[in-house]
Amino acid sequence: MDPLGFALENFDAIGKWRITEGTANTPIDSSGVLTDGTKFQGPTELRKVLLRQPEQFATTVTEKLLTYALGRTVDYYDAPTVRKIVRDAAPND
Repeated sequence: MDPLGFALENFDAIGKWRITEGTANTPIDSSGVLTDGTKFQGPTELRKVLLRQPEQFATTVTEKLLTYALGRTVDYYDAPTVRKIVRDAAPND
């Protein structure tokens, strides 16, 4: 699982919040470390980390949505379109 996923570990398969798992009531570890070394604990801290780089976050979300919409991965020639979408959407947050 990628580091971002660890922040959401407190949510079970149907979205219910939990602090332990299994019959042994093992405490859930929702901490993670990003590739740049940034550490976080849970979804609240992850949100703060992501909001520190709003353009990078918006670009990544745009690429993922475009991948879904096109039914293929985003390639280098899609970069101008991604940048335009991010730029056009920025005034509306």
